[in-house]
Formats: sequence, structure tokens, C-alpha cells
Amino acid sequence: MRPPRTPRSNPRSPLLLAGLLAGAGAAHFVAPKVFDALVPRVLPGTPRAWTYASGAVEFALAAGVALPATRRVTARATAAFFVGVLPANVKMAVDWRDRPAPLRTAAYARVPLQAPLILWARSVARSAEGAV
Repeated sequence: MRPPRTPRSNPRSPLLLAGLLAGAGAAHFVAPKVFDALVPRVLPGTPRAWTYASGAVEFALAAGVALPATRRVTARATAAFFVGVLPANVKMAVDWRDRPAPLRTAAYARVPLQAPLILWARSVARSAEGAV
């Protein structure tokens, strides 16, 4: 009997992470208004510029995670990126506290979801270390 695959040993895990990043990146360009509202006002520049920049970063991270040659370093950068967007998710949860229950629940769920995303990216980086 084969042992169950962990996310670390799953060869599709990096491609799934890349797909998630690419999808999130695309969403920033398809529906930027949603993301504009999450940009903390203390940041310089316009919220739209930050929305597009973060979407572009997600596309770049997706490409780097998908490519075995750059996977380790890019997966580490992805984990850092997930840490970096946590304040936006907290802002969303605070801002959406008076929205209808389904929207409020989705906003609140984004905050603790960052932890598994960070761990997933770290796992992809670790598994890429063994592949070198």
C-alpha cells in the first residue's frame, strides 16, 4: 500500500499554487474595484496602481513557482507575499463587518486562510530544495 501524499510530496502542488496565484493576479485586472477598496490609504499612490502592481506580482510569482529552475526562491517569495497581503485582508474584515452575513463571513475567513497559504508556499519551496 502506498503512503498518502502530503502537499510537500505532491508533484502537482507547485502547479496548483501557480494556478491560484495566476487566478488571483487575473482577478486584480478583471475586477480591480474590489481590490482597490482593500488598499490601505496610508500607502503612497493610488489604490488602482497598488491593485495592478499586486496583480502583476502574482502573475510573476505564478510563473516563477511553475518553473522548476526558479521554484525554490519564488515559492519563498510567495510565502513572504502572503504575509505582506495580510494587512489588506485584516482591513477587508474590518471594513466589511457591517455587510450581509455571507460577505462578512468571506471577509473574516480570508484572515486565517493566510496561514495555510504561507505554509503551502513554504512546503513548495522545501520540496523544490530536494529536487535540485
